[in-house]
Amino acid sequence: MLEDPVVALSEAEYRRVWDRFYEDFSFRPSMSSFKWPAVKEPVASVTWSLAALDGDPGYKRLDRLVKVVEQGLASCVGPQGTLLALDWQHTSYRFAPQEVGGPGQPAWPLSPYPDGDYYIYLSEDFRCGSFGHPWEESLCLFDEELLDAVAAEVDELLGSPIRRSGTTAGPV
Repeated sequence: MLEDPVVALSEAEYRRVWDRFYEDFSFRPSMSSFKWPAVKEPVASVTWSLAALDGDPGYKRLDRLVKVVEQGLASCVGPQGTLLALDWQHTSYRFAPQEVGGPGQPAWPLSPYPDGDYYIYLSEDFRCGSFGHPWEESLCLFDEELLDAVAAEVDELLGSPIRRSGTTAGPV
């Protein structure tokens, strides 16, 4: 358990976590659409375009998407688990999802929605998480348990996926 609900990663841990992320996900940061997706999407993954959120009056769909993904991630790590929140080339965090986001609690660090940079949530073992791509304007969620918890509602909010398990998704 963490002493504080949100803790910035030390420089050494930041390097260790990012090195593993680059290795495990074959991370290739690029603004070029010819190099997307920027990660090797896991077998149990679904990627959606975020274009459906364009013109979202009052950000109601965006707020709902964020809440759904946060609840799904929190359920996947359980009541004592922690998540990593990675912001490419910026401060990254370890946090206890059950101790953030509620009344009187600190906010979740970052967001599933990639606001200008790659935003990534990962379980400590890297099995479960999200990858927000700011230039492709996409959100990839991975792990069967997470997808079982949130995919139907994310489909409702964002429409049909653009990829499943790293392969272009066809009509459902």
